[in-house]
Amino acid sequence: MEIRKIVVTLEETFIEGFKVADKPVKVAVAAAVIKNPYAGRFVQDLQPFIDEYAAQLGRMLPQRALEALGVSGDECEGYGKAALVGLDGEVEHGSAIIHTMIFGNEFRTLCGNAKTLLPSAEKRGSAGASIDLAIKHKMDAKIRSHHMSFEFRIPDAPRADEIVIACAVALSGRAHPRIGSLHDELAKQGETAD
Repeated sequence: MEIRKIVVTLEETFIEGFKVADKPVKVAVAAAVIKNPYAGRFVQDLQPFIDEYAAQLGRMLPQRALEALGVSGDECEGYGKAALVGLDGEVEHGSAIIHTMIFGNEFRTLCGNAKTLLPSAEKRGSAGASIDLAIKHKMDAKIRSHHMSFEFRIPDAPRADEIVIACAVALSGRAHPRIGSLHDELAKQGETAD
């Protein structure tokens, strides 16, 4: 696996909606800029790519994000993933890495044996393109306080023959959640979220 660079971003929000948060909202993103061996050509079998990249990135990137937050995987509450493919690649190349059980299982294990599917975003773009990483609660996707997104970009990536693989980890949900969970809403209607 050829990695040109790793970028780690930490954001701490202290004031949201003109009100100080009870505790800062902390989100970290760790991203790897990797060479796309399939750029500029069509390849039917992507399994060798998956075998080489998915497990390593599924472990390394969440670990880097957790280190940036200064917490263990048990302490984080939300997460998400993304793939931004350079112009000579297919979105399928990024999806091949992040939409595999091995990538997701590595990520979930690091985050305290999380239970929910990792929300994701994938697209193709040129260097400096942004991507919004969707974030949800790691144990229950119906907890709306943790539904948020994090805009991320690297000024010089992806080059046409690269892919940016990014993992987001959040220490909490939004600063002032007030809309309740889907569980609460369904309970009022006499239904369950199952």
